[in-house]
Amino acid sequence: MVNITSKSQIYGYTLGVLLKTIIIMLFFSQPYLLLAQELHTRSNKALKAYNEAKTAYDFINYKEAEHYLLDAVKIDPGFIEAHLLLAELSKDILKYKQSAEAYHNLVLIDSTFFIPAWYGYGEVQFMLGNYIEAKNKFYIYLKLTDNKSVNAVRARKYIMDCDFALEAILKPVDFNPVSLGDAINTGDDEYWPAITADDNMLLFTRLSMIRPKNRMGKEFQEDFYYSYRIDGKWTKAINAGYPLNTSYNEGAQTLEAAGNYMYFTACNREDGKGGCDIYYSARTDNGWKKGININGPVNTPYWESQPSLTSDGLRLFFVSNRPGGQGGMDIWVSRLIKDGKWSEPVNLGDAINTPGDEMSPFIHFDGKTLYFSSNGRPCMGGFDIFMSQLQKDSTWAVPENLGYPINTQTDEIGMVINSSGEVAYFSSKINTLKGRDLYYFEMPESLRPDPVSYLKGKVLDKITGRELKATYELINLSSKRRVIQSFTDSDGNFLVCLPAGHNYGINVSSDGYLFYSENFMLEGEHSSFEPFEKIIRLSPISVGQQMSLHNVFFAFDSWKLREESLLELDKLYKLLEKTPGMVIEIGGHTDSSGSDEHNLVLSEKRAIVVREYLINRGLSPDRLKYKGYGEKVPLYDNTSEEGKRKNRRTDIRILKVSK
Repeated sequence: MVNITSKSQIYGYTLGVLLKTIIIMLFFSQPYLLLAQELHTRSNKALKAYNEAKTAYDFINYKEAEHYLLDAVKIDPGFIEAHLLLAELSKDILKYKQSAEAYHNLVLIDSTFFIPAWYGYGEVQFMLGNYIEAKNKFYIYLKLTDNKSVNAVRARKYIMDCDFALEAILKPVDFNPVSLGDAINTGDDEYWPAITADDNMLLFTRLSMIRPKNRMGKEFQEDFYYSYRIDGKWTKAINAGYPLNTSYNEGAQTLEAAGNYMYFTACNREDGKGGCDIYYSARTDNGWKKGININGPVNTPYWESQPSLTSDGLRLFFVSNRPGGQGGMDIWVSRLIKDGKWSEPVNLGDAINTPGDEMSPFIHFDGKTLYFSSNGRPCMGGFDIFMSQLQKDSTWAVPENLGYPINTQTDEIGMVINSSGEVAYFSSKINTLKGRDLYYFEMPESLRPDPVSYLKGKVLDKITGRELKATYELINLSSKRRVIQSFTDSDGNFLVCLPAGHNYGINVSSDGYLFYSENFMLEGEHSSFEPFEKIIRLSPISVGQQMSLHNVFFAFDSWKLREESLLELDKLYKLLEKTPGMVIEIGGHTDSSGSDEHNLVLSEKRAIVVREYLINRGLSPDRLKYKGYGEKVPLYDNTSEEGKRKNRRTDIRILKVSK
């Protein structure tokens, strides 16, 4: 798997800035190319071609520079400076075979003319996958140079990577990439895919040329495109359009599990805090909204990019070079707190981050399996993809390299895994006659995340059956933690990923309606294709309508409120506060256990406790009537434990609504 994404997405540079950086690095780090008084040629024709090449290189005209350098070494095969510049240029434009040949000719002429050439020679052999040859060149370089130099440290890392790669090649993993087809892929570059939990919506970045070659080279534009899978086939990709796409570059995105909103990277914007920042956009009936900078503490004057959102929407992983990390680019995580704000980010530590760079985190829908790219660990070369899982003690397991040929000698960045964990999506230039395209492959079983279950819901008006856009939240009743808080699409649909084997409370609300609450046990595995389904009907706020507070709990045979009830009572308080003209009756209900008299008293005292909670929060007692019904109004059969559990409830009935 090769060439996963563009430099602009990895480092946040525009193409022009990147090319200028290469020139500065080449010429100013190797001043002999500019300042040498005597070049090793007696041919005026070769010298003229060499100088023409340097001029073309200055103006980023690589093709012309290459042409002149090839002429120079053809005219004078002993022109060592021309071989060196040709080797460096060829490496920059990814012509590694040509670069290796130029380095070979250079060291044949004079093996000590420029010692760093051995390092460059080793690099291009490495990029060609010639690991034994690469090791040999790096060993020669180390014998000839200061072992404390930066490149000496890198050479030793390369040797370690060569050893790892040679061993990995002997134990290949299954890897059979398949193109996503012409509906997605074009002659332009497509990369950085994001997929929804149901595997039916794909969002990706396309790099298109907007201006042909001029003095400063070609100009390109990165924009978002999306496609839907219908009857097993992807529809023709559509530009997400303005205002999400702008004249700037957008990319490196992460989708909310249902595809209702996303976080993405944008660079060099007027409202940016640093070079690259993370932005938020929501999807509406009319398309995607304008991206909003999420600001601090996530965004800083440094570089923040490549967000990945957990399926519950509560944790945001991203990459930054801010102070306090382990190396250059590190992976950090922030948690969603009150009012939609993000907490102070925390570095994932040396279990994940290294003195090198870590990139493109992808936290799977299971919320604990992290895939990411790193060049700081033993790898096949460049950035390799690793996986790690969050342990029960909140530490990360030792990262595992995904192996060859998923990882190769070039950069692997930007892979995502579908919700089932069975399929991975990535970008590659497998077909060299086309641009970079999107592919998928079946994940080897040993590299898959843990299975998760899916809850699929649809929200309707209880009276008319009309589809409603609503907000929803799920609470793990065992841990008393809110695990998901989000909103449906405009048709009232939502899909969430949940670990099985837990009791959950669900609350759904929409403006102008009573909220819905229920608790349920999610048992067994429910795939995104066969999810645990719920139809939720909301009652409009009008006299006579009622709702059951299924997530208000009391101690056994008591009217003492349990702590996990407070989240739901808080929602009831906020509803009443927002609707000051509403008067309600709080009705207490029990199952059939115990005597009629006992159940009547118990249910009334439970209703009184709920009323007192609301009064203590500041609501007028005149708005809060109460009544105990005992076992007289069952909703389910009291002959089963499940029926009894559902009959033990607190109901809210609207008595009056005034403006």
